Amino acid sequence: MAGIITGLFHVAIKTADLAKTRWFYCDLLGLAEVARPDFGYPGAWIAVPTPVGEAIIHIYAGGPALGPEGKAPSGTGAIDHISLTAVGYHDFIARFHQRGIDWREFLVPNTTYWQLFVYDPSGVQLELTFDGRAEQGASPDMSPGRRYVAGTSFFQPSQYEFA
Repeated sequence: MAGIITGLFHVAIKTADLAKTRWFYCDLLGLAEVARPDFGYPGAWIAVPTPVGEAIIHIYAGGPALGPEGKAPSGTGAIDHISLTAVGYHDFIARFHQRGIDWREFLVPNTTYWQLFVYDPSGVQLELTFDGRAEQGASPDMSPGRRYVAGTSFFQPSQYEFA
């Protein structure tokens, strides 16, 4: 049989603050923490809250997350962002606004895709992608300062101090 790729199994993220990272993915975004094997260092497996609950984001903390300088890296490096599909566009905006977390919006040209861009506490950029046909309310705000511009960062670590 020929080798084929069948899907993306998970993304692994290093963090300097496991509690803030758990809060971001579970409490703010609404994903679920699921059982994780004991690898001998702290971490979490984060899943889409469906009946099968597949862990799509693995969080590393402690030793394996630390670089040569003894601290976890920040940002996404060569990976610009991670995209997750979602529903409830305006609900996510309300969550971000309520917690003082900045976001950007985008309407993908010639499609029905609406997008929200946000950073996790480690500076990993996420894109939440919605099918605009299933959403209610105003379409993405494409005004300057709110519109997503590829290649520009709006990450502000101080926004996560409350978590």
